[in-house]
Amino acid sequence: MTDPQIALMMLGIFIACVFLGFPIAFTLMALGIAFGYYAYFDADRMWRGYNRLTEDAGWWESTSLWLEGFYNNRIFDLFVNQTYTVISNEVLTAIPLFLFMGYIVERANIVDKLFGTLAIATRNVPGSLGVAALVTCALFATATGIVGAVVTLMGMLALPQMLKSRYNHSYASGIICAGGTLGILIPPSIMLIVYAASSGVSIVRLYAGALLPGLTLVGLYLIYVMGRAMLNPTLAPKPTKEEMPEVPFGRLMVMLASSFLPLALLILSVLGSILFGLATPTEAASIGALGGIVLAVAYRAMTFQRLRESVYLTVRTTAMVCWLFVGSYTFSAVFSYLGGEHVIADFVKSLDMTPVQFLILAQLIIFLLGWPLEWSEIIIIFVPIFLPLLPLFGIDPLFFGVLVALNLQTSFLTPPMAMSAYYLKGIAPPQVTLMEIFKGVMPYNALVVACMVLMYVYPDIVFMLPEAFYGPAR
Repeated sequence: MTDPQIALMMLGIFIACVFLGFPIAFTLMALGIAFGYYAYFDADRMWRGYNRLTEDAGWWESTSLWLEGFYNNRIFDLFVNQTYTVISNEVLTAIPLFLFMGYIVERANIVDKLFGTLAIATRNVPGSLGVAALVTCALFATATGIVGAVVTLMGMLALPQMLKSRYNHSYASGIICAGGTLGILIPPSIMLIVYAASSGVSIVRLYAGALLPGLTLVGLYLIYVMGRAMLNPTLAPKPTKEEMPEVPFGRLMVMLASSFLPLALLILSVLGSILFGLATPTEAASIGALGGIVLAVAYRAMTFQRLRESVYLTVRTTAMVCWLFVGSYTFSAVFSYLGGEHVIADFVKSLDMTPVQFLILAQLIIFLLGWPLEWSEIIIIFVPIFLPLLPLFGIDPLFFGVLVALNLQTSFLTPPMAMSAYYLKGIAPPQVTLMEIFKGVMPYNALVVACMVLMYVYPDIVFMLPEAFYGPAR
């Protein structure tokens, strides 16, 4: 077999292992080292230790020389260097801090107050509870970036209230599932940090580029929620005075100031300090983590148990991402060294596709990968396969990254593997069936596709803010 054929076999074995349920990070490392041992095999270098073996050498000396020969392969140097590269990556340093901010906010009892206040403030808007739930989801998802946590918490908080107010099951479920996924798109998004580290795109430009598409998608969601409630009021009956009493304007402002403004200001201060160049993403994440602690203390929700849980979850998630990077870097380096990258590039060139056709194909593949894989695995492992092909079609990697972030919304919303639907079903009342949840999330997939089309037709949605803040890309 030729080296490129071995590289494709390496990729095929990895995909098979993924579907068999093997841990992805350690599978990447194992395959990278195993195939790398073959790729970097140097007999002269490795036999130096063996050649020093003598008949009268003791067992300790013989074992040491044998191990010296076995480990004298460049793949082990590569693996150590890749591990150091990941640990010393300044962009990735922001991940544990943003995660810690999210876990602290999740446990600070802020969300229940925020949803209650917004429900009262929007009581005269069509689908008021749905609008309140969607805005709460968007803010909370932006602060945490953890889809499962947002969908689960909002499912326990908002879904019972909407069902009590006689909301249609599918209508209510779709709002929570779709709103819970927004955190992987709207800055400060952890997914965008991971993409920036994988692609080399400036994280500040990426944040600026993703902001308007994220707000556009939220706007489309709100138009859909209110529009359906206006066209069919039985889906979302207007709350009665007994269910939602009117509150004087002054008292409502006080409620908003104590619930909505703190979280909104925390997010805006973190994002604003990054966009305006006042702080690096890591420094801004530190501000966010400290702000999360202050909010938790202010809401009298900070306990040692909650702090310990937040630290533990932060360390666990950070370790998963870092080991994925180590495995991916090792795997991709060996894959490229064996010529696999050139095989894929030559194959794509032979298809003679236009940029639009390439984008559709790439997004379709990422969409399908979103069923069995998490977004982190897609961004770290598979997106780098597409990155070297972007210059062939004149596609900006920033634009491609935002498009991928939008696309990954659908991976959480598309049956039969819609993970946000399963998160919600796990805590929903028995009368809310999984098929009703699936039915509720499907329109949001259409809205995501519509937003992607808008991005392609009007690319200034992506490039306007980066160019306004930082000038044209070089």
